[in-house]
Amino acid sequence: MADIMTPALGESVTEATVARWTKKAGDAVRKDEILVELETDKVSLEVAAPADGVLSEILAGEGDTVEPGTVLGKMSEGGAAAAPAKAEAPKAEAPQASSEARRAGKECRSRLSP
Repeated sequence: MADIMTPALGESVTEATVARWTKKAGDAVRKDEILVELETDKVSLEVAAPADGVLSEILAGEGDTVEPGTVLGKMSEGGAAAAPAKAEAPKAEAPQASSEARRAGKECRSRLSP
């Protein structure tokens, strides 16, 4: 089990607010994937996963105030790590002549942008 910790926040910053979790408990995560966003009066920062694994528990909810070193959540390492997302390219379909145009013996043309 690995702890997800609040990082050092800056020279004069003593606390941060949990702005948003990008994952839910039970979600598979990859090392360095952003898990949670923190906001201070000076900066916003992102906390990344320390390893591949599963986000097992969220200890600091959105809106909670945390200090450097506070455990934000826990994750189990290894196991069902998330597979990289595969982007599927949209398939271009060839324009087809409408059945009415074919019946009329006319050619149907579509204008495609380059």
